[in-house]
Amino acid sequence: MRGNSFYGDGGVRLELNPTASSPLAIDVTESTEVRIQRLIFENPVVIFTRSSCCMCHVMKKLLSAIGVHPTVIELEEDEIAALPSGDDEVIPGAGDAPAVFIGRTRVGGLESLVALHLSGRLVPRLVEVGVITHAVL
Repeated sequence: MRGNSFYGDGGVRLELNPTASSPLAIDVTESTEVRIQRLIFENPVVIFTRSSCCMCHVMKKLLSAIGVHPTVIELEEDEIAALPSGDDEVIPGAGDAPAVFIGRTRVGGLESLVALHLSGRLVPRLVEVGVITHAVL
């Protein structure tokens, strides 16, 4: 995981590494799995992605249109396998990136996020976890 930078759309991409001088830097003695779990716990909406992922960009744009600016974590290729799968379901490609978590629960990738939105369940879920306060028309 690398240093911090800002996206043009107002979001912040966290790239965490042992040399980061940011207050967002994390304890380097933590394992990748522990860091990922902590980031999921600390952020109501988080996207784990690879560098320059176009699907992640679409996910951010969808969430931004609703009024949510997710935390985006770029993972190195060897860290992607540490991504947890969903609780009650076997997700094809679990461990793949990009993966979005809302309220500590893995939603899945781009297709799952779009399906949640098209079914009308995304906004209520975002309201439920407190990242927006009302339904967006």
